[in-house]
Amino acid sequence: MPGGGHCPDCGSTELVEDSHYSQSQLVCSDCGCVVTEGVLTTTFSDEGNLREVTYSRSTGENDQVSRSQQRGLRRVRDLCRVLQLPSTFEDTAVAYYQQAYRHSGIRAARLQKKEVLVGCCVLITCRQHNWPLTMGTVCALLYADLDVFSGTYMQIVKLLGLDVPSLCLADLVKTYCSSFRLFQASPSVPPKYVEDKEKMLSRTLQLVELADETWLVTGRRPLPVITAATFLAWQSLQPSHRLTCSLARFCKLANVDLPYPASSRLQELLSVLLRMAERLAWLQVLKLDKRSVVKHIGDLLQHRHTLVRKAFRDGTAEMEAGEKELRERCQGPEQGKEEVASSSLDLPEGKRPASPTPLLPPCMLKPPKRICPPPPVSTVTGDENISDSEIEQYLRTPQEIKDFEKAQAARQAARSVSNPP
Repeated sequence: MPGGGHCPDCGSTELVEDSHYSQSQLVCSDCGCVVTEGVLTTTFSDEGNLREVTYSRSTGENDQVSRSQQRGLRRVRDLCRVLQLPSTFEDTAVAYYQQAYRHSGIRAARLQKKEVLVGCCVLITCRQHNWPLTMGTVCALLYADLDVFSGTYMQIVKLLGLDVPSLCLADLVKTYCSSFRLFQASPSVPPKYVEDKEKMLSRTLQLVELADETWLVTGRRPLPVITAATFLAWQSLQPSHRLTCSLARFCKLANVDLPYPASSRLQELLSVLLRMAERLAWLQVLKLDKRSVVKHIGDLLQHRHTLVRKAFRDGTAEMEAGEKELRERCQGPEQGKEEVASSSLDLPEGKRPASPTPLLPPCMLKPPKRICPPPPVSTVTGDENISDSEIEQYLRTPQEIKDFEKAQAARQAARSVSNPP
């Protein structure tokens, strides 16, 4: 039936009541404009109290996501697509972003932290699905600071109560080395530098495992260690053509960035290989250095476990056993003492067997030098005057008190003689 009023669109007065899904609405019969919206009760409490709820409130149309959150969700999806992650990973990362954004501390954070939050949600998702992705890769894609990223990452893991497994180093080696541009000939890669992918991955994995066994991985970033191991594996497969190639040129040929500590990790790996070469019989006659030992990496890795046990000792058990045996031999006859002395002391320094290095982390073998502050300069010289009240505090026996009184009387007498009235 017609109702009073005018249509806001066409100005017609032909307004009728229309029942839409049991809702009473006022509709313009000329243009179809809904002039007034119906009401709808949604809960038992609303119906019991006779409170009516509008249709838009009942459907949640007014609950809109903020622009900042919408932008973050788009960034999460874009990052997942750039990394070519499965669609299930994208859904999980979006869910983590929405959960984190509900916390007031995240909503009120600076824009830089919200940008980092995008990468943290993607990285957590990849770690939970055992997908090899490093924190450095995400920081490079987002142009984010590594310290800010790591701090936000730990905060989100604790805030959401997530269980994030550690990164599998073997999977990371395979993924990282597969991106190297050294497995097929190209104008930028000479033929002598092209290498078989499977051979290079196999030897790189063995070198990374060696680094792990000798404490070169613990507490370090993985990419510098993998870069150094890949470079040594690549050199050792054809040393005659590749020993002159530097680490920086290798990374340039492979089209990867050179991580800053990779040179230090390379020197540490070479030092370990030299220690192992000293224990291999057919290499003891050669004067190997950090350059020539690369030619024998294949032999060293073949006997890796035995050479590591001989070159490094884990603890003091072997040392104590050797000292005990030496003590027992020295307690024998004089001839035994002479044999011990001649076997250990009479040999020149170059012929003496090298003592095994403890198998400890580098930070314990070479602890950082701590600069201690200089001691405070004392202003006490010993010539200061001591008052009588201070002296009386140190008197204990009656004899000390008598001696102190005699000294005071003698001093008073000396003063009276030198200063007569």
